[in-house]
Amino acid sequence: MRALASVPAAPTAQQIGRAATLALYDELALSPKPGLVTLTDRGSHADMDAQTFMRSLLALRSYFVRIAELGAAGAPFEALEQCGIAAEARMLAATGGINTHRGAIFMLGLLCAAAGALGQRPTPALIRQTLLARWGVALSARAHRPSTLPGGLAARRFHLRSASAEAALGFPTLFETAEPALRTARARGLCTTAARLDTLFAVMAVLDDSNLAHRGGLEGLRFAQASARGFLAAGGASQGVEAAVAIAAEFVRRHLSPGGAADTLAAACWLERLAS
Repeated sequence: MRALASVPAAPTAQQIGRAATLALYDELALSPKPGLVTLTDRGSHADMDAQTFMRSLLALRSYFVRIAELGAAGAPFEALEQCGIAAEARMLAATGGINTHRGAIFMLGLLCAAAGALGQRPTPALIRQTLLARWGVALSARAHRPSTLPGGLAARRFHLRSASAEAALGFPTLFETAEPALRTARARGLCTTAARLDTLFAVMAVLDDSNLAHRGGLEGLRFAQASARGFLAAGGASQGVEAAVAIAAEFVRRHLSPGGAADTLAAACWLERLAS
């Protein structure tokens, strides 16, 4: 009698959370990244470096596990939000008040909760469906709250889709751009660095990144998007990283930093890690 194929077990909260921490390191370690902190470069940030990010990562490890546990327990959105607020306080304590991962606390935290709530082997489609089914109404209500954060204020000023609005829609840039871009790059045989770099630029090309709008206004955001489209049209990372290095230098000159794109790349790396 032919043995039945075993069904892959659902990841534990510990595995979900560990994948999130490692994914944030994946994003930090990628280089060159226009305007963003890497292991050897501050990018456009005078107030933080790789050590700042590592302190933040260590402070957030337990948060991703805890919020996955809350998701598995069927916790309401208010409980997830309070968990995130506490994590942000730990991040700021670890970094001396510097915001390294506020966006990732929000985005990856919600994704970890959704993965925990699944109770089965996660796929990108199932994670997105679960996020919207469990907390979509609450996320829509949150998206209508007036923001007091710099990114939220910039999104409202320039009529952009904010991070909260992205969440209320089930993170379309992650699931419709970043995850497919990373998967396709891997299928083409690109190395890890090239695949992640192309994914970052694919996100930069389409995302209403409020970090860019806050730092450079609408002109800065559109410049970043056009630069990303040009990089990809010229062949992307498969043609080498020289073009990315040149773009990075211009981002630093203009004080631009695509933090929202960085968070989305980290989330795509998390999805890939969960699937492996």
